Amino acid sequence: MRKDYNLEKRKFVIAGFLLLIAIIYGIRLFNLQIADDKYKQSADTNAFLRKTIYPSRGLIYDRNGELVVYNQAAYDVMLIPRDVEPFDTADFCRALNITPEDLSRRFEDMRKNPSYSSYTPQRLISHLSAEDYGRLQERLYRFPGFYIQSRTLRQYAHPTGANVLGNIREANATDIQNDPYYAPGDYTGDMGVEKSYERHLRGIKGVEILIRDARGRIQGRYDEGRQDVPPTAGRNLTLSIDIRLQEYAESLLVGKRGAVVAIEPSTGEILCLATSPSYDPRLLVGRERGANYRELVNRPDWPLFDRSIMGAYPPGSTFKPTQALLLLQEGIITPETAYPCSRGYHSGNLTVGCHGHGSPLPVRPALQTSCNAFFCYGFKAMIDRRGKYGSSSNAFEVWKNHLVTMGYGYRLGIDMPGEVRGFIPNSAFYDKYHGPGHWSANSIISVSIGQGEVLATPVQIANLAATVANRGWFITPHVVKGIQDTVIDEQYRTPRHPDIDAKFYDIVAEGMRMAVTGGTCRGAALSGIEVCGKTGTAQNPHGQDHSAFMGFAPYHDPKIAVCAYVENAGFGATFGVPIGSLVMEKYLNDSIAPERKYIEARMLNTSVYYAPPKKKSK
Repeated sequence: MRKDYNLEKRKFVIAGFLLLIAIIYGIRLFNLQIADDKYKQSADTNAFLRKTIYPSRGLIYDRNGELVVYNQAAYDVMLIPRDVEPFDTADFCRALNITPEDLSRRFEDMRKNPSYSSYTPQRLISHLSAEDYGRLQERLYRFPGFYIQSRTLRQYAHPTGANVLGNIREANATDIQNDPYYAPGDYTGDMGVEKSYERHLRGIKGVEILIRDARGRIQGRYDEGRQDVPPTAGRNLTLSIDIRLQEYAESLLVGKRGAVVAIEPSTGEILCLATSPSYDPRLLVGRERGANYRELVNRPDWPLFDRSIMGAYPPGSTFKPTQALLLLQEGIITPETAYPCSRGYHSGNLTVGCHGHGSPLPVRPALQTSCNAFFCYGFKAMIDRRGKYGSSSNAFEVWKNHLVTMGYGYRLGIDMPGEVRGFIPNSAFYDKYHGPGHWSANSIISVSIGQGEVLATPVQIANLAATVANRGWFITPHVVKGIQDTVIDEQYRTPRHPDIDAKFYDIVAEGMRMAVTGGTCRGAALSGIEVCGKTGTAQNPHGQDHSAFMGFAPYHDPKIAVCAYVENAGFGATFGVPIGSLVMEKYLNDSIAPERKYIEARMLNTSVYYAPPKKKSK
């Protein structure tokens, strides 16, 4: 009989088709049962409730062991939408002391959340009071699908140090995307050390696994709790801040805009980091945080702006010690080099004014009297020395690079978010403005006395005082002294050395000591303490001059270096010197001498808020 080859081919086609279907089903079953755990998760969700157990956030102490930030129990009302059954809304609202309209709004807001899912826990109400928690806990059995999530809120022992301490806020979408630790409804540090040390403070979350019946009701802990994961508390921080000194510095700044920074020279530890205007950190806690934060943001005096590390100001005459150091290092002057001063610096039609004092002067008395002419002549002698540097541009780069090693022009690296770099121009900046080869020292003479384009932050100025106090080195300023069960970053333990010989710092320290004993800083003199200082009256193109001071004490065994900077307050000796000296005295003696109480009273009770004059109508 003749074989039917067409029928034979159809058999292979059908067999191949059946084999393909079997392979597809096999792959699908593999994905469903092994590779894809979506259905397993769904089944687990029906059978189990995984409750996040939040860890206790690390505590924060000041340098003397005083507790300044601690935790307080707080409670959130949570629910799993698919498990919620019809309930008595009036009874629920009475328990929480809210209106039915408020409850409806909260449900609506919850559903609008991008992370909303009817299968996962959702937060309905946060930060229950103890009374609300108690009332709801008694009636919770009446509301299937609802439960109470325990967490902690931050509390502050003092109404001070808000810029240093920071606060916590709810994690946003960016936080969640950038760090798998966070889930919707979690909290994270915001500003201050709460932000910069978040990974140390937050701890590790735990999980409690509860088992449900077929109707979703909780029947108890799964496997008697053996599968639960306990939370790990966050690490405690010890600040370098003396909270009492911080409080005192802030009180001196009331009614003023400005900052006070105090550093322990030998360690780089910041003793106080005060900014004004400021605010009570307790405003950013609990249910009212959002409203209070909006109010602070909208205030015209910018209380959220930390002037101690974010304010870039002309340093004025507090900058002159840097000029003395680099002129000595470059061999432009010797300790005996003297320049004349006839009420200022004069070069052709250019004049930079100065107050009356003896003339000519070498470097130590020039620092003592804050002579503008001396530093202008020295700057010109360096920048225009083409025989040594080849061009003014090359000389200026050398000048700038010395300043960078002293901590100017770039962020110091303080362990706080938001530090700005200040500004030290380079040659390219002036080449662009004046044209290459078309500028000289006289074109930019104001930078030699801390004016013009030069900008510095109060923490940079205080760091210069610490560097002179140490006679040629500093440790990067920092506000955290210790971390529980670990060590602080190496950069906060390692000395940094500017490219200036140590011997020249002795000369500058002597000049700063002379400024207190018989110069522009006489108001900083303290009985029994050898104080060194330098005033600064910084010209301000937007209004009245700024008042500044930087100094350290004692002269031979420095314990504190200070910068006080008050906006629109006039001469350095008017506000900068008394505030800076009071902070030093308070730290070293723990009190203010009776004969200086009137100075303290004047600083505490004087306001120097400045409003620019209104333009006259034409």
